[in-house]
Amino acid sequence: MRILAIGSSSTQGIGASAPDRTYPAQLQEDLAEIWHEQVTVVNAGIGGEKASDTVQRLETALESDGYDLVIWQVGTNDAVSGVAEDGFKALLERGVAAAKATKTEMILLDQQYFPTIRDLARYESFVQAVSRIGEEHNVPVFSRYAMMKQWAQQSETELRSMLSSDSFHMGDKGYECLADRVAEEIASVVMRPTVADADRKTVASARRR
Repeated sequence: MRILAIGSSSTQGIGASAPDRTYPAQLQEDLAEIWHEQVTVVNAGIGGEKASDTVQRLETALESDGYDLVIWQVGTNDAVSGVAEDGFKALLERGVAAAKATKTEMILLDQQYFPTIRDLARYESFVQAVSRIGEEHNVPVFSRYAMMKQWAQQSETELRSMLSSDSFHMGDKGYECLADRVAEEIASVVMRPTVADADRKTVASARRR
């Protein structure tokens, strides 16, 4: 199983204490444990990127490399930097189309929540744009925003325990939780054969002979 994790700083792992504490590295461990098979998660995160840059790298990667699944973490930098929402949605459509053209499964990973969002209405409009496009194109969306906002609603202490010292990027605990939750999402939408399934197929085949 080869997975491309592409996006900006949250995928690269800014805020993690070491490369093996990033969410893609921990996701690889989680899925290998769930499926009992080798899983490779390629970390293609570049801090600071907007969707306009990432979508070009995504298209190139899908055309040149073979992946079973791509996880596109997208939208935070676009929402906070003044990118037009219509342009952002067009880029999302383009990335989804690239995945479908290569018959690669995709999961969209939406924006992070952080306590100092300046224009909440604009920001949440971008979050909703990811959700709508996922729904329109039958692409699963993992709402990182909803998960992190729930942490904040539980308590300020809970949220801060998940963030790094900049109070924006996740820290080790936050990335671990994200990886665990994304692994559960993938396991629910990407079915892998179990040992028991294989045994049943062998028995059924023997009975037909």
